[in-house]
Amino acid sequence: MDDDDYVFMNMESFEELRVPPQAVNKFVKEGMDCAIVQWNNKVIGCEVPNPYTFEVVQTDPGLKGNTASGGDKPATIETGAVVTVPLFINIGDNIIVNTDEGTYKSRA
Repeated sequence: MDDDDYVFMNMESFEELRVPPQAVNKFVKEGMDCAIVQWNNKVIGCEVPNPYTFEVVQTDPGLKGNTASGGDKPATIETGAVVTVPLFINIGDNIIVNTDEGTYKSRA
């Protein structure tokens, strides 16, 4: 992020491309390899790898005895996106997210 835009670098030519936030996927993370989608030389989207591993930075604490089938809760990952996760997931856990659907797949 630089000022109001995201900055992407072509790793072959080292050219930089500035992209407005509304065209960027909510799962974009610094250092991630992404595909920029353009139409008529205008950026219309950003495709991220699927699935991808993220760290949970905020969620309610898990309770002892919770299992995978014990319910769900919201968790904020390092990009700021919110994903619904099982109750046993805690802050600092790494989770695998289906970035196309925005859903929890498993613990990493």
